[in-house]
Amino acid sequence: MKKEKQLVLDMTKGRPLTLIIRFMVPLLFGNVFQQLYNMVDTIIVGRYIGVNALAAVGATGTIVFLIFGFVMGMTSGFTVLTAQRFGAGDIEGMKSSVGSAVVLAGIVTLIMTVLSISGMDMLLRAMNTPEDIFAMSKDYIIVICLGLFCCVLYNLASGILRAVGNSKVPLYSLIVAVVINVFLDLLLIIVIPLGVAGAAIATVLSQAVAGIVCVIYIVRKMPLLKLEKKHWKLNHNCVSNQLGIGIPMALQFSVTAVGAILVQTAINHFGSVMVAAFTAGNKITQLVTQPFGAMGITIATFAAQNRGLGDIKRIRQGVRISNRLSAVYAVVIFGIVLLIFPYIIRLFVEPAEYSLIIDYARLSVIYCGVCYSALGAIFIFRNAMQGCGHSLLPSIGGVVEMAVRVSAAYVAIRMMSYRAVFVADGITWVITALYLAICYLFVFKKHYPADQVSFPRGEYGSEVFQTEARPESSLEDNPDG
Repeated sequence: MKKEKQLVLDMTKGRPLTLIIRFMVPLLFGNVFQQLYNMVDTIIVGRYIGVNALAAVGATGTIVFLIFGFVMGMTSGFTVLTAQRFGAGDIEGMKSSVGSAVVLAGIVTLIMTVLSISGMDMLLRAMNTPEDIFAMSKDYIIVICLGLFCCVLYNLASGILRAVGNSKVPLYSLIVAVVINVFLDLLLIIVIPLGVAGAAIATVLSQAVAGIVCVIYIVRKMPLLKLEKKHWKLNHNCVSNQLGIGIPMALQFSVTAVGAILVQTAINHFGSVMVAAFTAGNKITQLVTQPFGAMGITIATFAAQNRGLGDIKRIRQGVRISNRLSAVYAVVIFGIVLLIFPYIIRLFVEPAEYSLIIDYARLSVIYCGVCYSALGAIFIFRNAMQGCGHSLLPSIGGVVEMAVRVSAAYVAIRMMSYRAVFVADGITWVITALYLAICYLFVFKKHYPADQVSFPRGEYGSEVFQTEARPESSLEDNPDG
């Protein structure tokens, strides 16, 4: 039992700063590695197949974001209840939430796979994908859609582990996946020339490996999460809670991605060279902003566990600490990116083609970089509310993001201005951050008054391994978590 305690992290006790950093660091490295194996595809495709292939992969980037974003939002939402039950010491309820999440995710994945494959040709054409890269774009994205279950497997398994405070195993699994992805990229692009489809296959298979590693670890090392036959079903109260949080979170990601698709549609009007530059700039931005995503997942778990215990004051404290850390990082990383940009951009294309895209890619990175702090605030405020079970207002934030991006795309197309496209992300982050900050203040003032007394630790049993601490607790008694 003592050994199992070391495999999880109870975030309802101890110094919030220490817990946040301890939980976030593995997440951060995991997110960076996840971006790295996406980046590896882009680098190898650009250097060994050519700029058109790089543009083809880039042209599908927002579609991948749409599909994978839905998956990440869904699985994160499905496991919020798991974190809340863990924080409350309700082990039986936690197991029921895990079993229900697995069954529910399987059903949604099957539906998503069929819909995405059947509508992909129409979507690519609606996005004005340039004809010289259309076939390659379709080859890449269809393989990604066929392997969607691999993405779900990893995200759900890692989400379950993070719900109980284990952020290290998802990191280790991603490290293994990155190594495999690099090997498969070289094999399927250079040795066995499958083109962009080879890059997609490498991505799918590496995600599958990462998911399998997490599942094996859960089965062999964490009896706390060992499920019985009675847990493998769609529990009504679980499903109600999980759909109520998971679907809005998934739609929030998807609505944001729709806005990104419209921006991609606008950039497609400027041709494949501009698409390649935009793709390279986006990859750099995505890599250096990974700490914001890690901070968001951390505060979601922190908020969910403490919401289960009822310690609202502690949640507020965690949010303040996270915002300070995020703001400092935003300033530092922007300065670093400006210094090393000329060296990073050379990774994506051959030197002979370098001069064609460097200026455009630099503009893309700069316009985003000045607004990094706003992006960090988005993740923190949104995930804090979602971790407490409030998903509606954060989901509307996705609509706000889309509206701003749609406006920017419209202006860019009307003015034929690529600068308007590059500015879209920064403006979107600032406006959305302001909206979510107001929502956070409203939600916590309305539902969790500052003078509210936290539940005593003894009553809810912070020692989650003592099942007698809260024998009356069950999902049926408290379906809202």
